[in-house]
Amino acid sequence: MEETTFPLIGDKAPSFTATTTHGPINFPEDYAGKWVIFFSHPADFTPVCTTEFVAFQKRKAEFSKLNAELLGLSIDQVFSHIKWVEWIKENLDVDIEFPIIADHGQVGKLYGMIHPHKSSSTVRAVFVIDPESIIRAIIYYPPEMGRNMDEILRILEGFQIADKHNVAIPANWPNNELIKDRVIIPPASDVKTAAERKKKYECYDWWLCHKERPK
Repeated sequence: MEETTFPLIGDKAPSFTATTTHGPINFPEDYAGKWVIFFSHPADFTPVCTTEFVAFQKRKAEFSKLNAELLGLSIDQVFSHIKWVEWIKENLDVDIEFPIIADHGQVGKLYGMIHPHKSSSTVRAVFVIDPESIIRAIIYYPPEMGRNMDEILRILEGFQIADKHNVAIPANWPNNELIKDRVIIPPASDVKTAAERKKKYECYDWWLCHKERPK
């Protein structure tokens, strides 16, 4: 069996050119300066995938507010993608406004999106890629489990706050069980800073301090 490999968190997003429902793209160069939610789905005209595409589209404005573009992919011809998009519009009254890559397997293999036991289809993979084209998060789902779009939005917003303000994001943020929507201060790395932490921030201890969510 051919080994499945994929880029890792912190790697530069692999480059490729591809045909999409919006025309040819040169990735990631065409998306420079943008966050990208790059995701694959097993196939067009399948029930779970259809619900996912509607869910992504319903939140497209929220992704746009976070300077993020959506980019889908499956191993289907562009004609199939176009017909599926038409079907979604005609039957569900939803316009899919983001591009879908028509892959022949090359891009899927490059990103480790090919199902190891089904070489003709892609898994439900999500790559969160930052404006510097660095992969920041990778999420995989099995065929029977649809994605949670609100979690992807949460990850995206959390990264942007963490990057801008040098903080960390707690579990279940912004509804964390301990500190609600507050953010975590990075742990002190020397004795002096540790001693000052409780005076400067609200803390459970010097290594677990938090502050209000930055505006």
